[in-house]
Amino acid sequence: MEKQNKTSISLLGCGWLGLPLATSLIQKGHAVKGSTTSENKLTILKSQGIIPNLISLREDKVVGDVTAFLEGSSILIIDIPPKLRGAEKENFVAKMALLLPYIEATAIEKVILISSTSVYPDSNESITEDTEPRPDSESGKQLLQVEQLFKNSKKFQTTVVRFGGLIGEDRHPVVFLSGRKNIEQPEAPINLIHRVDCIGIIEKIISNDIWNETFNAVAPFHPTRKDYYTNMAKNLGIPLPEFTSDAISWGKTISSEKITSFLQYQFVAKSL
Repeated sequence: MEKQNKTSISLLGCGWLGLPLATSLIQKGHAVKGSTTSENKLTILKSQGIIPNLISLREDKVVGDVTAFLEGSSILIIDIPPKLRGAEKENFVAKMALLLPYIEATAIEKVILISSTSVYPDSNESITEDTEPRPDSESGKQLLQVEQLFKNSKKFQTTVVRFGGLIGEDRHPVVFLSGRKNIEQPEAPINLIHRVDCIGIIEKIISNDIWNETFNAVAPFHPTRKDYYTNMAKNLGIPLPEFTSDAISWGKTISSEKITSFLQYQFVAKSL
């Protein structure tokens, strides 16, 4: 049975997922403080009923009044991905380690940490929450360290949500693959999740008061990359991606059984 208690929530990272999540939480009666690194975005947050905060985490310091951002909230949602591509690479673990004492010094009781299924290797196996994480990417390695950092804290309870590839009406990987040639891993299964389900799963965790858990959050839909992206490009009327079969495909199939059975969440996006 879902609990209907309304609470105050701080949401670190009001971006592509965080902003609509914050507005959805407000619609359900929660009070939400939201953070952004852009001063221009403060008015957007305020217009949505979010209490805006200008916060920027760096490896050596926290810029902004993070204490005020956290004060008065019992739940913190962390939705800031590692920046490990391009010239401005960062140490995500160092940033989160710097944030941790601020959280522990406040009345935050529960944390939802948004992570990724990249903590699992591409080992051509079916993955559940009982599978040992053995990340083979730098982002996966850093995310796993941050997960462990937060789970080890005795000051609050942490539930980790490992999302697969994020998609939405305005975001789909087929756009970036369109017209490309010699794309590898044609037989690897897809592991995607729609933004509407990301929001629904987070809200379900809060309403059901589910803490000290880890969830792999991926839609129960796993065609091969070649089949899925080819059909999606045809549906959108854009140039087809072309795959190569010169090497063995490596991937993984992420099970969402714990989401549907233990959390009792029903996926809204029936197709991706």
